[in-house]
Amino acid sequence: MGLAKELRNRRKLEAREVQVPEWGDESGAFKLYCRSITCYDLDQLQKKHPDFLNNTTVGAMVDLIVMKAEDEGGNKLFGSAEDRMDLMGEETNVISEIANQMFAQIESVEAAEGN
Repeated sequence: MGLAKELRNRRKLEAREVQVPEWGDESGAFKLYCRSITCYDLDQLQKKHPDFLNNTTVGAMVDLIVMKAEDEGGNKLFGSAEDRMDLMGEETNVISEIANQMFAQIESVEAAEGN
């Protein structure tokens, strides 16, 4: 087994809770979960949004949410083009806050790129 495969097998991507009060009900904020943003995720986002790390657009934030949002069981919450269009109709501050919570582990462009 190669080193990369061994490291991948050791990796534990724990899901983090993201609270969205605006989507909640009388029982409290809606909770979704996301796992750490990986190099692969960044690569996919940068293919569609080339300046993603320096100039994050609302469309890029929506794509991040579609890519990473899960329920408590680890199932994707969004996936269709229709889901993306529905999220694009959401208030900007809600989308921005969700993306910020998802992106919270990356401190800088340099750290994300490994420089």
